[in-house]
Amino acid sequence: MHYYRYSNAKVSCWYKYLLFSYNIIFWGVLSDLTKVTRMHGIDPVVLVLMVGVVMFTLGFAGCVGALRENICLLNFFCGTIVLIFFLELAVAVLAFLFQDWVRDRFREFFESNIKSYRDDIDLQNLIDSLQKANQCCGAYGPEDWDLNIYFNCSGASYSREKCGVPFSCCVPDPAQKVVNTQCGYDVRIQLKSKWDESIFTKGCIQALESWLPRNIYIVAGIFIAISLLQIFGIFLARTLISDIEAVKAGHHF
Repeated sequence: MHYYRYSNAKVSCWYKYLLFSYNIIFWGVLSDLTKVTRMHGIDPVVLVLMVGVVMFTLGFAGCVGALRENICLLNFFCGTIVLIFFLELAVAVLAFLFQDWVRDRFREFFESNIKSYRDDIDLQNLIDSLQKANQCCGAYGPEDWDLNIYFNCSGASYSREKCGVPFSCCVPDPAQKVVNTQCGYDVRIQLKSKWDESIFTKGCIQALESWLPRNIYIVAGIFIAISLLQIFGIFLARTLISDIEAVKAGHHF
């Protein structure tokens, strides 16, 4: 068997470096996911490690496969992207079909993180951002903060934050230029009818449930954009694989 290389047998550099650039962007986007994996109830080290392994493996397979024209790595990259795409689709469909289950899991997640609010600064910032962005307090209301030992209203608590809520639950005062982090102190000692004068009384679950229908087109647009990006990556990988196979076939006769 003799092998010949023809001068016109060449893998398209356009597809090769376009796929390489795609992987650099995909790598960067995926690395941002590690910022939202610091959640209570799931070991953050394990989650960050898992995301890091996926990020590195896909980035390596896509970049090296494209530059070295390695069909095995490109097939692995393409197959993994297809798997991730169908997993995302399955999660979206299941979340729509089992809304009550999703609501219960979110409640459990939020309540478990309320208990550990003062134990992790990243977790604390996450909950504060969620409450401020949605103008809500607790999972179903301010009373959920009784789950936290610092905000609990029981007589056994000696915390200065007893019967209070975090500052992110407070209704913002436009006249204040500096955030008052003590605005939620002792607020739940007052009559419930007066709570809405100083804090948000709507729970974050209700807030998110009312937010989703109003922003369904934005959510759908983001999902479609991510899906198109993945489909584009699959197209690039498959095109490059076909190109490499055609060139290799041209080298043999």
